[in-house]
Amino acid sequence: MTDAVIAATGLYTPPNSLSNAELVETFNTYVERFNAANADAIAAGEIQALTPSSAEFIEKASGIKSRFVVDKTGLVDPERMAPNIPERPNEEISILAEIAVEAAKDAIARWGKDVSQIDAVICAASNMQRAYPAMAIEVQQALGIEGFAFDMNVACSSATFGIKTAADFVTSGSARAVLMVNPEICSGHLNFRDRDSHFIFGDVATAVIVERAEDAVGGWDIIGTRLKTQFSNNIRNNFGFLNRGAPLGAGAADKLFVQEGRKVFREVVPMVSEMIVEHAGDLGLDPHALKRMWLHQANINMNVMIGKRVLGREPTSEENVIILDEYANTSSAGSIIAFHKANDDFAAGETGLICSFGAGYSAGTVFVRKR
Repeated sequence: MTDAVIAATGLYTPPNSLSNAELVETFNTYVERFNAANADAIAAGEIQALTPSSAEFIEKASGIKSRFVVDKTGLVDPERMAPNIPERPNEEISILAEIAVEAAKDAIARWGKDVSQIDAVICAASNMQRAYPAMAIEVQQALGIEGFAFDMNVACSSATFGIKTAADFVTSGSARAVLMVNPEICSGHLNFRDRDSHFIFGDVATAVIVERAEDAVGGWDIIGTRLKTQFSNNIRNNFGFLNRGAPLGAGAADKLFVQEGRKVFREVVPMVSEMIVEHAGDLGLDPHALKRMWLHQANINMNVMIGKRVLGREPTSEENVIILDEYANTSSAGSIIAFHKANDDFAAGETGLICSFGAGYSAGTVFVRKR
């Protein structure tokens, strides 16, 4: 069996940045109109008045200052509060595939090799634009790649599950190189009328190329991968094809992203921290000696706490990379953005960790060493 290497990564960032202040202005306008329209019912105690938000609250609660989105016009419109993304004809590339292709092109250019050497494409993301044909096959066609392609969804852990799957294909001899893409249009599944979550997500696409070690020039040796799942209802999105079979309007609120944030924090932080430490020990690595962690970008307080538990001390900004302030939570793409943007200073032999965690619960760890 051969070893697998992360040979290159790519990033596509949408052109529209949306600040907390802009998001809050829209949200508070909606709150004011809702409370005014329902003043009598609120006074009678029949419904609760909505509470306005603030940019300061968002940053303190999450570490987020802004996010990139594929469409801004609908998100700053208090009458809509959803992205404007027109449906495209079947003959035109879908928007999820389009941004995946842009990230893939960036990765391929950094890789410096021809796509004829890629034998498989995996589209790993928290939401797929459609059930079929697979987004991965559309990306495969757009890039002119032979071989096979398929979609996989493990919510925010999709990228690490995708890297593990790609590495398995490479080490088993099923593929010389695998392209794994993570297109995330999270603004499409977010309830922008919910004070507790309307600020959480942003849009982006990332790409990773995994290839055989004997073919790689530089890159990162994958020295260990581990996956874990544990069922929980604390992060959920019930949107699906069976919804049309239910009575009209039934369960409407849970057709978008919903979570029990405090429960998620209490349960996920120890689960992920213990998983990282145990995996490092099984690989003969000292977790305290990791040069860097590229964690899933869910919430700055979660990342800091996991960093403390893994390193045994307060992590520095160089050790625990945070891109939440600029990108917000981009689901599966977050840890890959962090890795893509903050690895140039590694010397050969230095070790780091790519880790993601999220709904499921799910978690994935990928320990890498600079070649």
